[in-house]
Amino acid sequence: MKKHLLIYNPWAGHGAAGKKLPQVMAYLEEIQLDVELMETHKAGEATTYVAEADFSKYEGIIAAGGDGTLYEVINGYYANTSAKRIPIGVLPVGTGNAFVRDMNLLKSNWKKALDIIKAKKTRKIDVGSYVMDGETYYFLNILGLGFVADVGVTAKGLKIFGNFSYTLGVLWQMIFLKPFDVTIEIDGQIYNRKNIFIEISNTRYTADFLMAPNAKTDDGLLDITLLNPASRFRLLTSFPKIITGEHIHMDEVETFQAKNIKVSTQPQKILTPDGELLGSTPIDVTCIKEGVEIYWL
Repeated sequence: MKKHLLIYNPWAGHGAAGKKLPQVMAYLEEIQLDVELMETHKAGEATTYVAEADFSKYEGIIAAGGDGTLYEVINGYYANTSAKRIPIGVLPVGTGNAFVRDMNLLKSNWKKALDIIKAKKTRKIDVGSYVMDGETYYFLNILGLGFVADVGVTAKGLKIFGNFSYTLGVLWQMIFLKPFDVTIEIDGQIYNRKNIFIEISNTRYTADFLMAPNAKTDDGLLDITLLNPASRFRLLTSFPKIITGEHIHMDEVETFQAKNIKVSTQPQKILTPDGELLGSTPIDVTCIKEGVEIYWL
């Protein structure tokens, strides 16, 4: 029987993942799920490991860490030249782990995540791709810019507070709130806006926020949330709505679904793909329908 390639980020969850590794390995032995363990120790290693792996040797890949680890794994997956394609499993042992919320899992459910992989049930889901500076990248969860990316910058320095770091980031960045100019092309239709943030979602959740409540991971479409200018008071009093998904009914919020999206901004804005902080506008985004097979009950 072939093994699974376990890509494990021990630094995920502010180092909690590393402390959990002995428990993970013990449970893998208990359920008789054979793995080849590859620990990562710096940014980009997961992408390299997966890109260079011979997929014919493995039954599947397991991305163990947070959403950033999964981001690196999916980019390595698409860089891999193996003729055989294999499914990806997700082991939530990181800080955010927003992706698994769509699987009805929480990061505390890592044993259930391994049970799902052991059961070998899969489904094909969509993949977001984006072109920036002539290079193509991939995401499974979200791609954000503007206020949401600025929050990510702040939250990155506050990871010790777990998912609450994003709430702290929101409150801090509210002080520096400033709209920017954006031109966004949505399936050929061009919109010019003053904007606070854009979130392009494949899944429903961003951290604990129900950013795109109508998003589906297999409909061949990405969900777009635009927040147009609003006062700080309006945003602060409306903040709870983003936790429940009710924000999409606000007058300042526009939502779209699309397969192809182009975004340019003035000034350039940093990007946050799957919670990482990489690159900047302009970008060209496409939904790849059912682009990857995921272990999923």
